[in-house]
Amino acid sequence: MTPYDAPSPRAPALIDGFGRTVTYLRVSVTDRCDLRCVYCMAEHMTFLPKAEVLTLEELDRIASGFVGLGVRKLRITGGEPLVRKGVMGLIESLSRHLHTGALEELTLTTNGTRLAEFASDLARFGIRRINVSMDTLKPDLFRKLTRGGDLSKVIGGIDAALAAGIAVKVNAVALKDDNAAELPDLITWAHARGCDMTLIEAMPLGEIEVDRTDQFLSLKDVRRTLESFWTLEDSDHVTGGPARYVRVAETGGRLGFITPLSHNFCEACNRVRLTCTGTLHTCLGREDASDLRAVLRAGGTDADLIDAIRLAVDAKPQGHDFQIVRSSAPAVARHMSTTGG
Repeated sequence: MTPYDAPSPRAPALIDGFGRTVTYLRVSVTDRCDLRCVYCMAEHMTFLPKAEVLTLEELDRIASGFVGLGVRKLRITGGEPLVRKGVMGLIESLSRHLHTGALEELTLTTNGTRLAEFASDLARFGIRRINVSMDTLKPDLFRKLTRGGDLSKVIGGIDAALAAGIAVKVNAVALKDDNAAELPDLITWAHARGCDMTLIEAMPLGEIEVDRTDQFLSLKDVRRTLESFWTLEDSDHVTGGPARYVRVAETGGRLGFITPLSHNFCEACNRVRLTCTGTLHTCLGREDASDLRAVLRAGGTDADLIDAIRLAVDAKPQGHDFQIVRSSAPAVARHMSTTGG
């Protein structure tokens, strides 16, 4: 693929209407996934036709435009990014921004099922840290939550990434009736492998078969339970994302909490999301959308693209208002697999 040069790094920073500087872009490369996690997708999903999905060259061009506007961190997401044909070519191309110093970090969120296959190449292309989604250590429960997934593949992928020198953070969605009692064991397992761990509240994104009020577990309650037998020491560790971290004295590991419902994290939000269709969402919990694909496919110049990005970021909402209420519609209609993890 032909790489696109980023605009001059001296270009004015991306600052929204509330004075927040956008330095972090999450880029979804596909809406497809080889798992069907019950809190994320409907069991029978209709995926996008190929013509609506950005080409790898288009993804590179938009991402590089953001880098030129001061974005310092790119995260590749999906769906499951490693199922996208040719994605390693895109990652290799984007790694040029690491070599020039324009980009501080290029990273990835994955379900881990294909990580063993790609871990060494990811490390070679400059990826030093990844997030792996894994909600349980019980094979039968994993199969149930993912509708058929193989836990051994994910654990094998994590081990391959660690062997390649990539730091791994394990992400788990806290689910009241499924993994709540297991969370201490999951945290202990991750910390024993030298992995950070982050817990995430279930978010009301997209129509699914179950009522999310049956799944929701406040991380305030989880933290209170953990503090009954562990010592949690507040940490100033940051990764650029929304997690608030503590150190678990007994395990020596870091534990993050992402709390979009019980503790809104919008005041310092530095993130925007690009879907695989070229739609820019400046807020995870709002139906805001700017069509960057239309700019590219109408023959827009790099200057046109930059203008469209600036216009979208300027209108970034102050915050989301997620809530989970029984039998109510989700906060936004789009699924997380479409938005990008």
